[in-house]
Amino acid sequence: MMRLLGALLVAAVLGMPALAAESSWTLEAMTPNLTDKPSLQRGLRLYANYCLGCHSLKFQRYERTADDLGAPHGIVMENVIFTGQKIGSLMTTAMPEEEAKGWFGAAPPDLTMVARVRGVDWLYTYLKTFYIDPTRPFGVNNKVFDNVGMPHVMMELQGTQREVCKGYEPLDIVHGEALIGAPRASQCLLEVEAGTGIYDEKEFNAAAYDLVNFLYYVGEPTRLERERIGAYVLAFLAVLFVFAFLLNREYWKGIR
Repeated sequence: MMRLLGALLVAAVLGMPALAAESSWTLEAMTPNLTDKPSLQRGLRLYANYCLGCHSLKFQRYERTADDLGAPHGIVMENVIFTGQKIGSLMTTAMPEEEAKGWFGAAPPDLTMVARVRGVDWLYTYLKTFYIDPTRPFGVNNKVFDNVGMPHVMMELQGTQREVCKGYEPLDIVHGEALIGAPRASQCLLEVEAGTGIYDEKEFNAAAYDLVNFLYYVGEPTRLERERIGAYVLAFLAVLFVFAFLLNREYWKGIR
């Protein structure tokens, strides 16, 4: 029963086919750091500016986020909350769900748990691998989520990225002539057109890191506290084991 409830919760949180076709694109490793408060604060700012218009964090409150990240409430009210909500409100989007279904085909999913479901490597690579695809409704596609149904909202930061396939390989020989096939997947790369983005590659990678780091925090805001308490619990159990061992030896001393 609990497994069924867990599966239903994940499906409700994501609101999308969690399990779209697997991509062969290699994921880039990303190691979150919840002690890096400046990174988390920048991630919150990026989320508010580029994501919150469509994607809510309906299990997270502005006040809790501000307190955990060491951000003054006044600054959060001025630079993060654009919908007239109070500091104690949940981080919900103002986009009407029914209209969003008409625009995108499905309502944009809530992202509170996305880092826990998808993984940070997947998210980090996803943010970096949007590329121009005129066949798609929003003019872009994504290497780790094929046929993605959303625009590249951070394109102004990253710039215009295109898929560039270099070199062709003969697939067969017919009557002495080589038949030229499609480029191999390993020969197709993503390249950003120089000067089209506000950030250079290093700066955009840092922005993607900060955003994923923030989403990792949102997935379990009490993670650092849990780990801190866990260390005390283990220390207590170690001390308890010593006393239990000595007591056990005392009990058996007259029997052996």
